Formats: sequence, structure tokens, C-alpha cells
Amino acid sequence: MDKYSFLNAAHTSYFAELYDKYLINPDSVEPSWRAFFQGFDFGMENSMEEFLEGTQMASLPVAGGQEVEVPQTLQKEFQVVRLIDGYRTRGHLFTKTNPVRERRQYFPTLALENFGLGEEDMDTVFTAGEILGIGPSSLRQIISHLTSIYCDAIGVEYMYIRNPERVGWIQNWLNVNDNHPKFNADRKKHILKKLNEAVSFEGFLHTKYVGQKRFSLEGNESLIPALDAVVEQAAEMGVEQFVMGMAHRGRLNVLTNIFGKKAKDIFSEFDGKDYEQEIFDGDVKYHLGWTSGRKTDNGKKIIMNIAPNPSHLETVGAVVEGIARAKQDTHYGEDFSKVLPIVVHGDAAIAGQGLVYEVVQMANLDGYKTNGTIHIVVNNQIGFTTNYLDARSSTYCTDVAKVTLSPVLHINADDPEAVVHAALFALEFRMRFKRDVFLDLLGYRKYGHNEGDEPRFTQPKLYKAIAKHKNPRDIYAQKLIEEGVIDEDYVKGLEREYKATLEEELEDSRKEDKTIITPFMADEWSGFTHVREWEMMDPVDTKYDKKKLDKIAKVLTELPKNKKFLRKVEKLVKDRKAMYFENNSLDWAMGELLAYGTLLEEGYGVRMSGQDVERGTFSHRHAVMKVEESEEEVMLLNHLSEDQGRFQIYNSLLSEYGVVGFDYGYAMASPNTLTIWEAQFGDFSNGAQIMIDQYISAAEDKWKLQNGLVMLLPHGYEGQGAEHSSARMERYLQLCARDNMYIADVTTPANMFHLLRRQMKVNFRKPLIVFTPKSLLRHPRAVSTVEEFAEGGFQEVIDDATAKVAKIKSLVFCTGKFYYDLLAFKEENNREDVALVRVEQLFPMPTRQMKAIMEKYKNAEDMVWAQEEPRNMGAWGHLTMHFSEAHKLRVASRRFYASPSAGSAVRSKRRHQQVIDYVFDISKNNMGRNPDALLEEQKDSSKN
Repeated sequence: MDKYSFLNAAHTSYFAELYDKYLINPDSVEPSWRAFFQGFDFGMENSMEEFLEGTQMASLPVAGGQEVEVPQTLQKEFQVVRLIDGYRTRGHLFTKTNPVRERRQYFPTLALENFGLGEEDMDTVFTAGEILGIGPSSLRQIISHLTSIYCDAIGVEYMYIRNPERVGWIQNWLNVNDNHPKFNADRKKHILKKLNEAVSFEGFLHTKYVGQKRFSLEGNESLIPALDAVVEQAAEMGVEQFVMGMAHRGRLNVLTNIFGKKAKDIFSEFDGKDYEQEIFDGDVKYHLGWTSGRKTDNGKKIIMNIAPNPSHLETVGAVVEGIARAKQDTHYGEDFSKVLPIVVHGDAAIAGQGLVYEVVQMANLDGYKTNGTIHIVVNNQIGFTTNYLDARSSTYCTDVAKVTLSPVLHINADDPEAVVHAALFALEFRMRFKRDVFLDLLGYRKYGHNEGDEPRFTQPKLYKAIAKHKNPRDIYAQKLIEEGVIDEDYVKGLEREYKATLEEELEDSRKEDKTIITPFMADEWSGFTHVREWEMMDPVDTKYDKKKLDKIAKVLTELPKNKKFLRKVEKLVKDRKAMYFENNSLDWAMGELLAYGTLLEEGYGVRMSGQDVERGTFSHRHAVMKVEESEEEVMLLNHLSEDQGRFQIYNSLLSEYGVVGFDYGYAMASPNTLTIWEAQFGDFSNGAQIMIDQYISAAEDKWKLQNGLVMLLPHGYEGQGAEHSSARMERYLQLCARDNMYIADVTTPANMFHLLRRQMKVNFRKPLIVFTPKSLLRHPRAVSTVEEFAEGGFQEVIDDATAKVAKIKSLVFCTGKFYYDLLAFKEENNREDVALVRVEQLFPMPTRQMKAIMEKYKNAEDMVWAQEEPRNMGAWGHLTMHFSEAHKLRVASRRFYASPSAGSAVRSKRRHQQVIDYVFDISKNNMGRNPDALLEEQKDSSKN
């Protein structure tokens, strides 16, 4: 008892403050106090009535089985602290944030009795008020203060954050003005002006383009003053560039009223005019990107970027993060604060799309962090026709934010001052703590999914309420009239003036015959040009002076002498030195690293990411080496010279969709960086299929976007089963058209070297898909000489250097690793009558070279396309579409299969050998045979 006797004498405010610290972070208080408070909590939870009933003193169990008598006045103080904690923790569940629906009921409530308090305590003064910054106050005042902060138009979630500094900062911020803005009259008028622009723009489109899809912002127009406030204030805080991503809902409004895109250009897109440029096909108006310069109200010049996006909701979020990181790396060094990413989500999408989780998990990782993103949810409370109760299991659509312990503010979108207030909180939090923050704008969707849809089919009750509901501008205007800030004619004047401007823009647009699409991020792409397919085939000088190459090789083959590495690492580097300087026989890893080294020396950047890329899935790259004792990372490629480019390589999170999206965005904003994503196995790229379909293969056609992203996809049939044999090259080849990308399946380190160098040495950018090897990484025949690196260039086709034309009876075209399997058979069986020709580039197809080779071997009786993949996979289907001479070729492949390869190693090996046998057996020439007959043969042989 004596141990705690001072409880009677000490000031209660001290204990209240200590207990508050304990509730926020138990580990922050001294252990004996922690034990005391744990006992108090236990007593509160297990014997409330007995504990409190008519006593001046109460006994509490504490650590060690002791009991402590606590004065009732102190007990009450603790209960008030618990009440404060209850509001902080659960107040967001009892807010006035929903403009058109009744809130769901949550229990327990914040009723006094749930905290051991009653009506008789309402006028008692408690020193716990000091925790809130209001000093000793009555319980009535404390509750009024808490209700205003936590249960009005803004609900705040943050008490799960485990960092006391961030929690304390949030609480102090919320305590100012009871979490309510105190804007002056001019600021209120500005908010009204932006709100009027948002409302009037949608109304104008609704009357001028009746029934056309625009995916209006109506019901969430307060997004516009919120974004405007963030941009203006962020510029004052030093932000110079904004990178934003959002889907179609409200996008046209944002483009016009935040990004400054001329309304006449949007009207031209509504009118469906053809495009001035012939090189691309364009996209619907609410998918297009935009870059502009904006001058803030205080004269700050800033760059505004909104990334183009497909209809695949949330896809653009990963791209935005990549763009932001590239701009940060390229222009601002370590000062990431200069570039601010903003991602606007839909409520159904943020809860339902797994990509959001992937992007959130990137937020604090070295290779992907952008020092905080402001996430804004345009919450319509509905997804197409699906009610929110059917769209998620979580309480809120934003619950993914808790993965990174990010604060979330839920705001009534009908209260624009609260929305702007919350937006400024989000900005200050991001700038101070360099972390993500989420804003959930609870509004509604005035019409159906699009303006031609009938929402009453599925939500008749909700849309009956929405039909009677005033728009946010009129609600806010009435509030300002009541405050005496404006008169009743003020809004009419704003609306009349803005609509007159739109009418002028509409008239101007009708004078133009074609739509002009402004390039996205033209400033980053100065000096680059668009090219067509035939220009992609022009030879490129990728040679590199041998003496300079020797210097790079020297750096790459010498470890720091003052650091101790694993013996295997030391042997690896020693072997690399021998292969370059003694044996003149370089393997794949050495060829790849030399490609990076030469580009770095020429001033280009190199960035690679993917699962386990630092070492390499097959332990071949070792671009990062670890000091044995300290695990210090050593990257030899960053020690070539003082003025070299920067080499970055990052093991990624276990993500394909998000990481490919990020790296695509990075390449989009940094065309002078060789940006590479490597799959752990090639087939893993199908996890990023949306990025491949919507961006990589089609972005230049849709959005006039160039991109030089390189995808390395390990591919090859080595008996590893269905999942790790095929990179599904047929899918990429099916997407090839005109001039959209390069596809390659190279067979030598030197050709890989020149291929990667070509990617950067041209004055345009195209995505490059490379089907990279697995077994060839250490194959004794897959080597190149130093001279092949220093001289020559990329070879789209490699002829058979050993073939004697007069002896050739069978000409075999093949690609990739299969060449070495065929070569081994040819040499073992002394088949001098067969020429093996490698097609190293599959798109654009080197058709002229292939035809020339066919002409060279015109006396050959048999011409073959050989592939290790099944007939319905691999490159054969691609050849039939892009090579006019394909009909002359006999196909040697596995039969038609649904699975890329057999799970049984024995069966896989047998099928592989059958294809090789078939290549060299001219008697099995199937040219001209009926496909149905082949199918019957396949049925008969199904046991194989």
C-alpha cells in the first residue's frame, strides 16, 4: 500500500497525462506505472459496478498480486481519459459524414455509462481537459470538444499508428479550432468559386452533350476545391511537380478546373473529331493524360501531370508512383519533397482491386518509395450497380491504409470547408512525415454509372433521396449567405460568368476540324521522335571501344581489397576476370553487366527491379555483392568513373502487377534510364497482364506515349514443369502490330549486349520484351569473345556459319535456347545437310533477312520452323501472320496442348526429343497435309 500512497497527494493532471500516454503507447511509460494502469484497466473491465459503487476509495489489483487504493477523484479522471481515448479511437464511427444515407449503427457507443461516468458528472471539472489543450474543464465541455473534433463532418482514424510523434502531431493538429477550419471571407469565396466551376462544368456538358458518357463528378464536386487547395499550399511548401492518377469519374472536370486543359479541346473530343496526327489511334476523352504549367495565386510556377489511364481501375496508381520516383531521382536527387504524387480512387475500386494493396506495400521500400502519396477516394457509395455492403467486408473502403499505419480522414463531401481542411491536413502530414495519407470523400453519384444509365433499377430508394438532394455548391452558398459573406446574386454571377467562358470555348472548338492531342510529359521527351516499323529495323551503332571496355571489365572483376567476401563470391569474380582477360570467352552474366557498364559510362542511368534480381533467380548476375560479416552491399557498377550514370537495382516485393506498373511509369518519365523489370520466371509476368495489354503494347497508339521499358522473361524447356518453362511468348507476339514494341529471343551474350545498348542508342523508345535463358546462363557454347562485344551490332538473324550451302538439304529456322539442343543433335549425328538459322528478333520480324537466307539455301528440299513449345504456343502462329513465306515451312513442335509443358520430367524430355527427331527426319514432312489429319494423328498418339 505504502508504495502507492502518493496517489492521494500528487496532482491529478499528472496522472491523467501519464495514463493518456499509456493508452496511446504502453511501452512509453515506466514499467511500474504500466503495471498499475494494467490493473486499473482490468478492474474497469471486469468489475465496473462493484469497483465504483459508493466508495471514496477503491482497491485495484496490480503487478505482484498487490492491491492499491485509488481516490475516487483520480478514478474519475482516469475514466474521463478513457472517454477521450474512446472518442479518438472510435469517434469516426459516429460522425455526420454521410450526405444521403443513414449511418450503420456501431456498438458499443460513446455513451457515458460505457466509461463508468454518468449525467451527474457532466458539470464536474476534470484536469483531463489539459490533454486536449483546453485546460481543466467540465465533462460537458470536454464532450462538446471531443464531439466537434471527432464526430462532426470529419471522422479521423489514426490511433492504430504506433509512432508517438505522429500521433501527437495529429492530435495537436485536430485540437486547433476543434478540427474545424477558420477560413476568412476571401478564402470562402475562393472555395465557392472552385465549387461553382465544378458544378457548372458538369451542368454545361449535360445540356450540350445529352446522353454522352462523361462519368460526371456530380455528388463529389468538393474534390475540385480540395485539389486546388493542395496544389496552392504545396507550391508554398516547395513542391514543384505534381503527378496525379485517377480513373474516369470526374476526370474531365479535374482536367479543366485543376490542370488547365482548355474546355474547347474537351469539346472537340466530345464532338468525335478525327485526330490531327496519323501516328496513333487515340482513346476516349476521359482516359487521356495531360501535362501543363500552372502558376499559383502567389506566382509559383509548377508542373502538373495527370497520367493517362485505361478503364482498368486502379492500374494507373502504380504508374503514378513510378513517374513520381523517376522525376525525384532525375531532377531532385535526395529531395523527394519536390514531387508530390496524388492518386484518386473510387470507393468500390480501392476496396476491390488487389493492385492497391501492392502499391501500398511499396510505400516505404527503398526501390519504390516516393516519400508519401496523398490518396483521395471519390466515394460514391456504390460501384456500377453494386451497393457498398456487397462490395467489401471491411468497415471502410480505405481500410487498406492500415497496412502502412496511414491516417484516414472520412469527410462529408457536402461540406467543402471540411473537405479543404482535411486536404490541408493530408498535405501537411505527407510533407512532414513523408508517408501516405488517405482522404475518403463521402458523397454520392447523381446519375447511373454513366449518364445514360438508369440507377433506379438497382437502388430506387437511394436515388429517390439523391433526386431531392441539393448540390454541394448550393448548400455551401446558402451557408455563406447566412453568414453574410455573400448575397443571393453572388452565385448567379459566378455561374453566369463561368458558363459564358464555356460558351466561348465551345464556339471556338466548333471552328476546328480535328482534335489535337498534346503529348504527355513533353518536357521529359525533348529530342525523341516517333518512328514506324521499318525505321525500327534500321541498323544502330552499338560498338564500344575495346580499351574502354577493358577498363569496365577491370572494375567488374576486382573486389575491394579491404572487405571480406564469401569464398564463392571471390571465386565468381576471379572466374569473370579469367574469362575476360585470359580465355576471351564471356558468359551471359558478363555480357549483361558489360552492357550496363558501357551505358553508365556514356551517361545513361540503369534501373532494374524484380524478384531477387540483385543476385538473379539463377544466381548468375551478382550485381550486388554482400560483405560477409556486415552484409554491406557492394555494387561494382557504381564505381566505374566519377561522371558515370547511376546504377540502381532492387529486389522487389513479391508483386508483378504493381511492380511492372511502377517500372513502366519510371521508364515513362525517365527515357534516358535503361529501365528493366525481370520476372523470376517468364510465366510470372502474366500476373501483370493488365499492364502489358493496356500500357506496354498499346500506349503509343492510344495516348501517344513512348516507353522504353525492358522486360526480361526467363524462358526455356528444361523439364521444370508447366509453370517455369514458358514465358507465354505467343501472348506478347499476338499483341505485336505495326510499330508498338520489340520482341527478342537471343542466343549469345554479345547479341544481348548489343540489344540492350540499342535500346538506349536510338532517338525513340519502344518496349522491349526479351525471352532470356535459364540453362544457357552457364552453357559452354553460349559464350562470346571480347571482339564480338567491341565490334559489330545487334543481329536480328544469325545464319549458320558452318553450313556449306551446296550440302544443305534442310533449312531450319529456330529461336532461343532450342538452337543449342538442335546444334548438339546435329553435331552428334554429323548432319552436314542441315543448316540451323537463329531468328533473334521476333518483332518487328526480319522478313527481308529471312527471305534472303531462304534464297541463299534455295536448293534445300526442306524448310522448317522448329520450336520447343506446343504448336498452339510459341512463335509459329506469329510467323503465319507476319511472314509471307511461312506457308513454305514445315512445322516441328510439340503437339497442341493446353498446358505449356508436362509435369513429369521423363515425359517432358521424351516430347522434347520427339521434336528434335522430327526436325531432322525429312520423311515426316507434313507440308500441305490437312490439319484434321494431324489432329487425328495426335489423338492416336495421345498416350505420349
